[in-house]
Amino acid sequence: MPQSNASCAFRTSIGGQALIEGILMRGPKKQAIVCRTAEGLVEKVEDVSTIRDRYPILKLPLIRGCATFLESMVKGMQALTYSASLVPLEEQGEPDKVDQWIENHFPEEKAQKLIIGVAVVMGIALAMFLFVFLPAFAVGLLKPLTKTYLLRNLSEGVCKVAILLLYMALVARMNDIHRLFAYHGAEHKTIFCYEHGKPLTVENVRTESRFHPRCGTSFLLVVVLVSILVNALVRVDNTFARVGWHLLLLPVVVGISYEINRWCGAHDNWLSTILSAPGKWLQRITTNEPDDSMIECAIRSMELVIPDQRGTDLWGA
Repeated sequence: MPQSNASCAFRTSIGGQALIEGILMRGPKKQAIVCRTAEGLVEKVEDVSTIRDRYPILKLPLIRGCATFLESMVKGMQALTYSASLVPLEEQGEPDKVDQWIENHFPEEKAQKLIIGVAVVMGIALAMFLFVFLPAFAVGLLKPLTKTYLLRNLSEGVCKVAILLLYMALVARMNDIHRLFAYHGAEHKTIFCYEHGKPLTVENVRTESRFHPRCGTSFLLVVVLVSILVNALVRVDNTFARVGWHLLLLPVVVGISYEINRWCGAHDNWLSTILSAPGKWLQRITTNEPDDSMIECAIRSMELVIPDQRGTDLWGA
């Protein structure tokens, strides 16, 4: 049976991300991408440099959440782009018109950065539409739900949760995403195996749980739930004004959500169990059981980022 994180030897700050036929692991000093191709495993290791290291003010509580979130999006998109480049040309789809225009008008290196930047902006814009604009406008059209600020805020919150679950459930039905979510499961299992102090072997990793309390997708659900509480401060009727206030309060929501995830990752008690439970439920959609080849990718990626000095990857260190 899968083990819980209660018996972890320690909690690591090493985190990961599922890629196209691969895994990204990021440690305190290095990050590693390991992808499976027809020729075998392809590895790419880089030193970790964060914007928080250059600007210490971004390490302050609440502020660090927004900085970490944006930087993770950019680096995650870069890693996805790299993993996609390893897919055989005959299996790659045609680039969209925006990407084609950028590739035709800019040098290769600059074009890649612009494409990643556009993808990040579009991703944020889609999230804003789905979880800020759509709930506010949908609830605003249903007059019985706008009689009190409390009822309107709760209704918008329920709408946000429903949109998130529906979106994840629909995406999970796609074949490529099903494999991506299986790599996601391999990432979680490997981190748990490492935290339990067991040798990183396929056999040991296979028995671990795929539901991890410090998952990035869990963070999305926490953001939605925290937004319900923070947006209770908004006491205006006009829908456009409500959207504006929700956007202004979004950095506060992200900052608080990050601190909750950070605290839950460092503690193991009844409160952390309650707070991390919704995220683990969401992982029943966003993770799948991996096969051994996926686990091998995750193990190799983890091995490449484990620091030489024991304990320097301690969570919260």
